[in-house]
Amino acid sequence: MEYLNYSAIVIGSGISGQYAAIKLSEKLDNAKILLVTKSGLGESNSRYAQGGIVGVMEENKSDSVASHISDTLNAGAGLCDFNTVRYISEKSNEVIHDLMHEGVEFDKDENGQLLFTLEGAHSVRRIMHCNGDATGRGIEKRLTKISSSSNNIEVLENTIAVELLCRDRECLGCILFDGKNYQIALSHVVILAAGGIGQLYKNTTNPVCATGDGIALAYSAGAELRDLEFVQFHPTALAVDGANKNFLISEAVRGEGAKLVNEKGVPFMKKYHELEDLAPRDVVSRANFEEMKLAGKDYVYLDATKLGVEKIEKHFPTISLMCKNNGINMAQDFIPVHPAAHYFMGGVKANIDGRTSVKGLYVIGENASTGLQGANRLASNSLLECVVTAYSLADYVKEHQNNEVIEADEFIKNKLKKYYQELGFIEYDTDALKAELQNIMWNGAGIIRNEQGLKQAENELVNLKSKFLRKDVCANIQEYEFKNMLTVSQLIVASALKRKESRGAHYREDFPNTKDVSEHNCMLKEQGELSFVR
Repeated sequence: MEYLNYSAIVIGSGISGQYAAIKLSEKLDNAKILLVTKSGLGESNSRYAQGGIVGVMEENKSDSVASHISDTLNAGAGLCDFNTVRYISEKSNEVIHDLMHEGVEFDKDENGQLLFTLEGAHSVRRIMHCNGDATGRGIEKRLTKISSSSNNIEVLENTIAVELLCRDRECLGCILFDGKNYQIALSHVVILAAGGIGQLYKNTTNPVCATGDGIALAYSAGAELRDLEFVQFHPTALAVDGANKNFLISEAVRGEGAKLVNEKGVPFMKKYHELEDLAPRDVVSRANFEEMKLAGKDYVYLDATKLGVEKIEKHFPTISLMCKNNGINMAQDFIPVHPAAHYFMGGVKANIDGRTSVKGLYVIGENASTGLQGANRLASNSLLECVVTAYSLADYVKEHQNNEVIEADEFIKNKLKKYYQELGFIEYDTDALKAELQNIMWNGAGIIRNEQGLKQAENELVNLKSKFLRKDVCANIQEYEFKNMLTVSQLIVASALKRKESRGAHYREDFPNTKDVSEHNCMLKEQGELSFVR
């Protein structure tokens, strides 16, 4: 068995993971970076981010850091960290220009000037796009080209991290599994950038790889978690059957003037919020949910007909094509939409440079709780957080680089031995188990919550866990995913039960008011059990 040492190990190949790997490969002496991805390189939540990326750019004279901070704090419902918000906002111009230097092409007008658009809860136009409505794909495509051709980055595809190697609250590497064989990778810098948790829910805009792996790994390693109850549900996912189910209809469509309407074509958002269709996402999602109940249907409609053919084709080519493939002409027809799990504001408590409560373990992107998103993410702040924290992480690691070789001692070798035990002949239908879990979470820990529903979900998850007898070692990648999904689902429900108020994306109909004092829910695994900490 070969135990390889790396300058850094990056788990996850979305925008945060790839950008971190690229920056580290550029900044570290004799860099040797391992980039691990559970699927193919570039398959991630980032790829499906349509709306864009926020930037307080020097080219945009109508914007300011103060304005962006204010909008972010308002959306975050009292749980943002002001210093984090300020740092990321101030850093956005530098980092986005670095992306442009790396070859990322943002949309420009006929004079070569950056184009900015508007999204919900933003006070000015400050969102940039690639290819109209394919921003995530545009950024990731360029980063994938760089990372896949770098001599300093080794890419492992179709490989899942199943355990972090920690001793005395220090992370020394991880155990990896490619579906057949296990191996150990060692490093003083292990970076979790493994994406979101959308697949815990029946309806989600997230790809199938978003199973909460990074949260589960960090929890098992003893890292502090924070605010796991805050799951953002996007108000407008395409409500069709088949392969295109839950395709994201970007908030930018409403930013350009589309309206949510009932089956009679009557707009309804005015009765829910003064900002109407550009209200914060949690408000719009609950409004859609209530209108669906009133109509007895599984969807409402988005009316984009007044935008006109030219604007639709210019700004929303991907969405327009997807609608056409499902028999919907955006310029003439209403689009059936419903809420779907979209983004995770909670995560592993981390600094702006990714540092966690476990030495050597860094977390960036959707895995992390840095204090930027608070209780309700401001639209398009997610991609900004991905790149700024990755950029800052690379600077921190460069300054504190440790080139000491980690020896594969008996502690490390013994960690690997358990993964070669006989599992017996039992086989699990992981697709059926995942579907059962998704229904439990959608019904009990979804858009509108209460004590009874959360308690029922808690009990049903315990019963579901009793059907799955794997503890540490699983037979295949799908079983590891389900094990992680179970862990994170139970953590979300526990955290949602503890927060007896409504705040941001967490809405308790039995506690509809927001408390005057803002408090975080912090969690640890101590002596094998969940513990809440102050």
